[in-house]
Amino acid sequence: MTERAVYDAIIYAWFAIAAVTVVSLLFLSAPYGRHTRAGWGPTIANRTGWIVMEVPAALAIAACFVVHPPATPVPYVMLALWELHYVNRAFVFPLRMTSPNKQMPLAIAAMGALFNLVNGYLNGRWLTVFGRYDADWLRDPRFLAGTAIMLAGYAINLRADATLRALRTPGDIGYKIPTGGLYRYVSCPNYLGEIVEWTGWAILTWSIAGASFAVWTAANLAPRAWSNHVWYRTTFADYPRERRALIPFVL
Repeated sequence: MTERAVYDAIIYAWFAIAAVTVVSLLFLSAPYGRHTRAGWGPTIANRTGWIVMEVPAALAIAACFVVHPPATPVPYVMLALWELHYVNRAFVFPLRMTSPNKQMPLAIAAMGALFNLVNGYLNGRWLTVFGRYDADWLRDPRFLAGTAIMLAGYAINLRADATLRALRTPGDIGYKIPTGGLYRYVSCPNYLGEIVEWTGWAILTWSIAGASFAVWTAANLAPRAWSNHVWYRTTFADYPRERRALIPFVL
């Protein structure tokens, strides 16, 4: 069996698992953050868990470029956009946590690491082997629009993360109602930003690997946004009733 046959099988399985995941998460919130609960085995510090989860995505795609360097500069531009997100998510974000000693289940960190390892491989091999991008792709409307959408999502995500950090003093582990920016309209603009970001990635790469990542992002984060929204409304009697969970004025 060729690598491409194996690659295609993984991609199709990836879509199927995403479908199962979205249904599962509608009934069971992943046990980290505000939804942490007992019964998920050993735990590790939040900061360590985030690094363990996110580093494989940054390294796996880079390894693909080392093993099979692309012949044109276009995939390297795409790699830079990918690493822009994951260097922040794997290193900057956890190091700026105000409550780094909160705990998350080791099982959640391990599952996140496995997902990112496979996802990094799928996208990395597409960019370096299975996809075809000549220099003109940098002027293609799909690349230009996708890059603009991805960077907009990245900016939304950074702003939302900064708002959440500002709610806590160092060592504070309590939760408060976030305000300002897109928090005026939705409970989880950080998740909205991620979904927008990886939708942009799917467009700028115009690839099945990018599409699978965008689908997975929505499958994972849309139910999480709803769980957080319900949690906010249940926890805070004065929570703004006009806010939606994820999409302003809609959902």
